[in-house]
Amino acid sequence: MTKDDQIPFEAALLARAGPIEALLRRLLDGRPLSDEIARPQRLMAAMRHGVLNGGKRLRPFLVMESAALFSADSEAALRVAAALECVHCYSLIHDDLPAMDDDDLRRGQPTVHKAFDEATAILAGDALLALAFDIIADEATMLPAERRAALVLALARAAGAGGMVGGQMLDLEAERIGPDEAGIIRLQAMKTGALIRFACEAGALIAGAPPVDRERLAEFGSAIGLAFQLADDLLDLTADAHQMGKATGKDAAAGKATLVALHGANWAQDQLQGLVDQAHALLDPYGEAAALLKQAATFVATRNS
Repeated sequence: MTKDDQIPFEAALLARAGPIEALLRRLLDGRPLSDEIARPQRLMAAMRHGVLNGGKRLRPFLVMESAALFSADSEAALRVAAALECVHCYSLIHDDLPAMDDDDLRRGQPTVHKAFDEATAILAGDALLALAFDIIADEATMLPAERRAALVLALARAAGAGGMVGGQMLDLEAERIGPDEAGIIRLQAMKTGALIRFACEAGALIAGAPPVDRERLAEFGSAIGLAFQLADDLLDLTADAHQMGKATGKDAAAGKATLVALHGANWAQDQLQGLVDQAHALLDPYGEAAALLKQAATFVATRNS
């Protein structure tokens, strides 16, 4: 698939983003839920700023499409997708903080700590993380209790010390202790790949599919998660800030260890093609039903922002 072939896929991505956006707006309403005392106006405004600011909504798309692969309940999948996006957006809010990556722009807009202040940004991220588990555990996510519990556990493992947060810690350490190739791959599988892996296996969990399907979708997620980070590292070298909606060239300036820095852009392009081929092969048993997920793998590797 060429970049020109992605136009229909990007239309599908946009179509999935609409319902996700609408649900996120409802979930971030200022009115307190039952058992909540109040929702402070400034906190909710900061949360909305960090979530309702555009973005491709790729991770929610992967949840929805992986669930559709097994004809799972679409409303339940929509809520799980929104929960995952809350975790992702919380991570971006915290990642942008001065103590972390110290970014002023996110998706072409001021980051939350710039639009509000650092303390509010930290609390907005904290609240989004809690909200994610609230969404899945709530009976409004109309799944059997054991499936909701399995989703909560899987997301907690993907987001926590052994997943995304642990990967962020390794990334901070990498600035002073340059990791080898295996270390970079582990770091990226945790920091970026863990949530993408969850997004893909979540469909099988929502549907109550057999373990073999969950494992296959998780492996697919691991492949495209690595491809996503590899493409991101290439874009950090080749794209401009307007195109990316955030500062670029920061990794190279900081001497940060990446696979692109280690092996070069040509090697990275070859690796990306190999990861796409691997991802496509994993979905072959599902036939035409997996067509959009295959397109997602290609999109991840060849995107320009």
